[in-house]
This record gives sequence, C-alpha cells and structure tokens, in this order.
Amino acid sequence: MVDEIRAAGGQADPIVVDTGDAASIAAAAQEIETRYGRLDVLINNAGVLLDLGEDPTPRPTATTVDRETLEYTFNVNLFGVVDLTQRLLPLLKQSEAGRIVNLSSILGSLTLHADPTSPIYSFKTFAYNASKAALNSFTIHLAHELRDTPIKVNSAHPGWVKTDMGGPMAMMEIEDGIKTTLELATLPADGPTGTFTHLGQPLPW
Repeated sequence: MVDEIRAAGGQADPIVVDTGDAASIAAAAQEIETRYGRLDVLINNAGVLLDLGEDPTPRPTATTVDRETLEYTFNVNLFGVVDLTQRLLPLLKQSEAGRIVNLSSILGSLTLHADPTSPIYSFKTFAYNASKAALNSFTIHLAHELRDTPIKVNSAHPGWVKTDMGGPMAMMEIEDGIKTTLELATLPADGPTGTFTHLGQPLPW
C-alpha cells in the first residue's frame, strides 16, 4: 500500500504498531510526535471476526462461545482501540480539526438485532457484535467528552466490503467501502460528532 501511494505521487510514512502491546503504542505515539508534532486524523480500523464457524463446526452462540474468543475479539476490537486513542489524543488536540473515525459495523446495532424485521436479525455472532456495540459506546462517550473541542468522533459502518474479512461474496468494492470513512475523516467544522453512519445516513445504535 505504501509503495502504491508513493507511486501515485503521494507521501506515505509507515509506522508499525501492535495495538495489543502498550509499549508498541507508546513508541508509535512518540514517533508521530517527533515526525509531525500533531495528528489530524485517527482511523481505528483494527478488527477481527472469529465466531463465524465453519462446516462441520456450527457458529458459536451466546451460550456456546468460549472465553478465549471473547477476550481476543474484545482485545482487538475495543481495548486496543481505546488504548491507542487515549495515547494519541494529546496529538489530536494539537490539530486544528482533529477527527477520529471508529470502524464499527451494522452488526453492532442493538436496535437492529432486537428487531425481527431487520436484515441482520438472524446474523448473531455474539463476540464480534458485542465488541462493535461496545465500540459504538466508546464513540458516544468520547464524543461527549470532547464536545467542546474541535475534535469530532464518529462510528462508521463501511458496508459489506470485499476484504479478507468480508469475503468474495460481499456486495461492495473496496473503493466504495472507504467512502463513509473518508467522509467522516474530512468533516467540516460544523459537521456532526457522536454519530453512527453509513454513506451519510444515520444508523440506529
């Protein structure tokens, strides 16, 4: 990806960070501060979906999912995001228009999961869904705490995208899957904060 950006005439400086390692997060924050002195946009894109199940093993449910799957899923999808965001927040506060985008999923919507008529009602992957619901809660709380600053915090549902996680049967190409994230990362000063959206449309929490 870095080579592609540079080949297209852009500038890309990779920094490797393990969101499960506090020392790695601290080192990344220090490197960003040394190189740039501030951070304008933080896109929290880490995510794992472990509780799909594969034939002949059935999909884990709320009554069968093991603690290891829950812990690993929450470590990546929530705890690492919180740790990284907290560490980078001082650099975001140095920006004139800091933006935080948390890559969530429509599967984190409690409202839709409770509605038998919703399109996701039957797609119950408890560990993943619960972690994304918790990530949405983090978005709400962080946006409230930063409401009197220029920083805007929002959750994005990119859609069902043809990535390694989404698989080849997904409905959206990567070019379309990044549109919601880009929109939220480049919001104007009067843009929203504390929202959960997909392609400009609000989603129920």
